[in-house]
Amino acid sequence: CFLRSHGEAGTGNAYADWARIQSESYRRNGIDRLANTVRPGEFVTGPPPTENVKTAIWRLAADFAAAGEHVESTIHAVERIPSEGRGAPAQLIPTRFIFTNKLGRDDKLLLAFDAFAFSKVTGDEVRLAKIVHGDNNATSKVRTTPWAGELVKLIRKATTLVSSDSPPDLVLNRHCTECEFQARCRQKAVEKDDL
Repeated sequence: CFLRSHGEAGTGNAYADWARIQSESYRRNGIDRLANTVRPGEFVTGPPPTENVKTAIWRLAADFAAAGEHVESTIHAVERIPSEGRGAPAQLIPTRFIFTNKLGRDDKLLLAFDAFAFSKVTGDEVRLAKIVHGDNNATSKVRTTPWAGELVKLIRKATTLVSSDSPPDLVLNRHCTECEFQARCRQKAVEKDDL
């Protein structure tokens, strides 16, 4: 995140490129499937940020830009489920599409981040979100509240990191194989003789 925040361009990575293409294709297909479940006029792409989400008439919003202090996320989809009772608010459910069959901790953390960013738009805590994943488009409901403490710590840490002028210590780890900066960091580690 430090390199991206300082405008560095990734040098590419075959696996990272493949995963990004798979992810984008799966996201697009997932949004298309959801869009086919609502009537014409009930689907919007990138609703305007000035719109009051609580009183909107759409049932599905794709590529929803949510931002607040120190957070910004483009949520894959937000489903708006009308309330059952009169005067009760509609339920708004952020949804993320993950192409892998097995969900990992990071997938749930990303969804919790989406929900956190979305809560900055609505002013209400988002306690439930969904992940659609895998070959069979399985849907998993995720309670976001248990992730809140860890999320706040990570946001604080990332905010401190990107506001610094000097990069953090270079550490090669398990994530390197899927990172667009793998070649850059590996070269620096070789130069420092620190593999």
